[in-house]
Formats: sequence, C-alpha cells, structure tokens
Amino acid sequence: MTGLSLSTMRQYLSQSITSNRAQGVINQNKLNGLLAEVDFRRHLQNEGFLERISLGGWIARRVGAGEFGRRTVAVFPELFLDGLSLTLGRARAEPSRGLHTICSTFHQIGISSFFCTPQVDKEDSAEGLRWEAVQLGTPLHSDFLPLREALAPHLTERARNYNFLTYRTDVSRIPDANVTEEFAKEHLRVSFQSIFMSEVSDIDGIFWGNQFTYPLEIKEKTAATDRNLGEYFGIDVGPFVKLAYYAAKRGNLHSLFVVREIEDTVSRALKQWWFITFDQLAQYASWNQQGGGTNMRGGTSTVVKIPKDQFKPLTRTELPNL
Repeated sequence: MTGLSLSTMRQYLSQSITSNRAQGVINQNKLNGLLAEVDFRRHLQNEGFLERISLGGWIARRVGAGEFGRRTVAVFPELFLDGLSLTLGRARAEPSRGLHTICSTFHQIGISSFFCTPQVDKEDSAEGLRWEAVQLGTPLHSDFLPLREALAPHLTERARNYNFLTYRTDVSRIPDANVTEEFAKEHLRVSFQSIFMSEVSDIDGIFWGNQFTYPLEIKEKTAATDRNLGEYFGIDVGPFVKLAYYAAKRGNLHSLFVVREIEDTVSRALKQWWFITFDQLAQYASWNQQGGGTNMRGGTSTVVKIPKDQFKPLTRTELPNL
C-alpha cells in the first residue's frame, strides 16, 4: 500500500514550522523540545511507566471580544509510532482506553476533548489528507465526524480559510524516525487553525497518575545560578501561564513541569530527569522575572525562575506518588 513519503511530510513541515529568520532553519529550541519529548517517552518506558503517558496534542480556545476563553477544546491526533504509516485506505484508528479516561477528566472541568485520526484520499499528497474527530469523555456515545463539523460548536469559524503554509524552513535536522509523528501534529494544527479563529498552545503529553491527571510541559535545560535562589531552572512565561490555566480549572487535573537537564548545550548529554508539580512551582517561582534567550517561536522570551532544589528526580520511586 502507498501513502505519504518522508519527503512529502518534510516538505509540509518546512512550510508549517516557523524558522530562524536569519538562517531559514528550524528553531533550535523547538527541535530540542521535540527530541526531549521523544526521550521522555523512552525514559518512562525504561522506568516501567510508558502506559501512563498519553500522546501529545493541542489545546485551543475561542478568541474575540466577549468570546475570549469562553470555550476550550483539546485535540489529540493519532500518532504514528512503531512503524505505523499514513497509507491509502488505512483503517480508522480507535482511541485508547487511557485517552478516554483522560478526556473524561478534561470534560469534567469544561474542556471538550477530541481524538483525531487521518484518512488519506490521495497518494503522497498532504493536501489529500483529511481528519475525522470523535469527542471523548462524555457520558453519551459520539460518532466520528469531519474535523470542521466536530469543532464547529466550540470554536468560531473564520470568514475565509487562512493559509498557514507560508514558511521556507530547513527541517532536515528532524530525525527520520520522528517525521511522521511531527507531521501528524502539525497537519492537525494547521487543519483546524485554518478554519477556526483560536488561541492555540501545544500539549506535550498527559501523565495518568495514581491520584491525578497531569498535563505535561517538557523542556530541555541546563541549570543556571542566582545569588538569591541558588541553582534554578527557568520556564518561559507562556508555558507558565498555560499551567496556571490548568490550575484554575483544577478538579482532578493538575500539571507537571518536566526538565531534561543536560550537561551542556554542545553535547546535550543527559544529566538527570526532574519534575515539579505546578503547586510547588507557583509557590517557589521567583517574583522577579528575567529576560531569556530565543523562544520556540523565534522571538525573545521572559523567564520565570524556579529553584532546582524544589524539583524531584523523575524515577520509579517518585512517579507512583503522583
């Protein structure tokens, strides 16, 4: 069976992902974040907790005067791991039991959640891929619908579709093994953002703990030093605010900031995996923000500093306590 080739998917990513304007290459922080998410799943597998981590996705909410933030949706694409591919005539995928449970938690706090699976109608063409979505987490049965129909009750449609495929980014540094997964996430984002007006942020994954459900923010960091805090890790204001949004919703939903600490920015060798709950993060985050480097969109960032000694090692000893 034939489907989408790696070259076609790379071409699409080169048009959808913002670039470093000076060099025309994928933002290094975005690439590091992508690889950190992949390594995080590998780490959880080694610790015996891979079944507790969900696929990543997107969270989006209404925009516009009088409408901003009134409705929120989470969309989770089928991800393509272990040799699965985007082929013509592929069978429609079904969501996992774990995702049903996670989306039930989201539904209880007012976030409508959808599992999205792609159908390929044209050989080796990103334009020939369409998404079907089914709402999860509600007490009622839901059927798969075209993406536009599924999200129309929740987001405001644009007067005309918007073209997000305007970049010319060198994405050659994305490893072949991760291209299909990244393509699926990006194609889904572009598909609904082209149709609907919304504020959008990514979901790196969701950890299903023994006590709570935890959306994750995963970053790769070196520890810095501050005379007031000692060693610390920084988190950009955007992700901090997103985690605060989850905290405002609460219910059974908490969140985690996960750090892949590296030895240095050249070798990027793993030093240690760390995590902190948002409750701890908010309590110990410095009130004095600091200018950071380049963010994942290519602009400059503002960083909230959290003492490193408030983080816990991400190990099989600590994970069961979540």
